[in-house]
Formats: sequence, C-alpha cells, structure tokens
Amino acid sequence: MVSYAQGIDALNQSLSELRDIDVSFEFFPPNSEAMEKTLWKSVERLAPLKPKYMSVTYGANSGERDRTHAVVKRIYKETGVSTAPHLTCVDATPTELRQIAKDYWDSGIRRIVALRGDLPPGVEKTDMYASDLVTLLKDVADFDISVAAYPEKHPEAPNTQFDLLNLKRKAEAGANEAITQFFFDTSVFLRFRDRAAAAGIDLDIVPGILPVTNYQTLQRFAGFTNVHVPNWLHKMYDGLDADDQATRNLMGANIAMDMVKVLAKEGVKHFHFYTLNRCELSYAICHMLGLRSQK
Repeated sequence: MVSYAQGIDALNQSLSELRDIDVSFEFFPPNSEAMEKTLWKSVERLAPLKPKYMSVTYGANSGERDRTHAVVKRIYKETGVSTAPHLTCVDATPTELRQIAKDYWDSGIRRIVALRGDLPPGVEKTDMYASDLVTLLKDVADFDISVAAYPEKHPEAPNTQFDLLNLKRKAEAGANEAITQFFFDTSVFLRFRDRAAAAGIDLDIVPGILPVTNYQTLQRFAGFTNVHVPNWLHKMYDGLDADDQATRNLMGANIAMDMVKVLAKEGVKHFHFYTLNRCELSYAICHMLGLRSQK
C-alpha cells in the first residue's frame, strides 16, 4: 500500500516535471458570425495564459488568406501575444509570398509557420516546397520559422526515411522549430524524435496535441492525415451517448493530460494545442499543468 508521504512525493515529482513548460495554441479563420464569436472568446480566454505564440491556419484561396491576415494582426494588436500565421507556397508566386512576408514583418509579426500546403485537385507536384519557402522567408527577414513534422509519416511520403529527409531540408534552410501532426501514441513521437536526432536534424520538435471533443471528427481527421487511432481510444468512446458532451470533454482532457505527463517526463518543454477554435479543454489542461492567467 502506498503511504500518504509516498503519495505526496509522487505528486511533487509529477508537478516538478511540468514546471517551466511552454504552450502554444492553433486557431483557424472563422467563416461565419457564430464561429467568429467562438474564436474571439477562445483567444480572450487563452491569451492570459501567456502562450509562447498563437498560430492561425492559412487556406490556399485568397478569401481565406485575407481572413488569416486580419485574424493574425488583430490577435497581436489586442493581446500582445506573439502570433504566427501559417503561410503556404501552393497557389502563390515568390513575389506574392515576399510581399505577404514583408507586410507581416512590418506589422510586428516575427514568427511564421511555413508549409507547402495542400495540392489542388489534379496537381501532383508544385514548383515550391516548404524548404523553399523557408529559404525565401529568411531572405526577406530574420523570422523565427516553424515547419511541420509527421511522426507517422506524411500521407504523400513513400516511406519514413524520405519524410525525415524532407524535414532535414527544412531545418537546413533555416527553420527553428517543427510542430508535429497530432498523435495519440506517445512512443511514436519519442521514436520520431530519436530518429530526427540521429539524422542530425537540429530542430526543436514540438508535439501537436489534439484534445478530443468529438470522436467522429477525430476519426475523419485521422483518416486524411495518416494518424493511427489506438484501440484503447476506440474502446473509451464505444457505447458513449452522443449527447453526453460533459463526459466526452472529461475523457478528452484526461487523454491529453496523460500524454503531456508522459512527454514531460521525457524532457518535452513545449506543447502545441490544436484548439479547433474552442478554449475549454485547452484551458482546463493548461490549468492542470499549473499555468495560470497573468493579466
């Protein structure tokens, strides 16, 4: 039987491993009035936690690009939190990309998430890739640049070694950090981190954490992102009433928190949360991590 003192020691050890961590949050541009209210409510709730940055995704069409620009600048202006726009090189010329980057720099934005972007239907290759975009951005200004990483392999990559070499090219082009696709098996992330280090990839590799709020949405996301959903997670949601959102939220927070604890024990100090524009679970997890609002 574990004594009270042993329990306290274990708790203190667990808390010590979670000190001095950074978090960041990802949002997407809203496309309706209701979604806009949800986004700004979430930004307002999460900003006082003083995240390392907030990132905003970027669509390939011009309308969503404009929304991204507006959201990024407003977050930075109203909260003072470092804001990192996603920027893709699909469907944009180098001249357009330089103009966008210069506008961001002139607006005080110092970090960019550089991505190739999804290829349009019927297109199998593009003239620019993420490593080319990193080079272009570094030529414009000394941005801090985050890129994408895939612990379970990019869906288009023929094998994991090919995928790892792509990440190495992005690092050599000047990226500072890699944010991973979400995952649920922490050993997959840790093995990926070890392989990256063995390949000489000098990047901070940040785990992407997706707090599960909707099981059906998770399955859809996992299907097109090549993410394995473990059997234990399927079983957790099996038979759960679709209307029981409170239980779903509790389960989602516990899953994410357990992952963070395991990774923190392995030395991870920065966690990137895919919020889906909702603040409740991310805020609750950060609170359990010991992060408090700093107004």
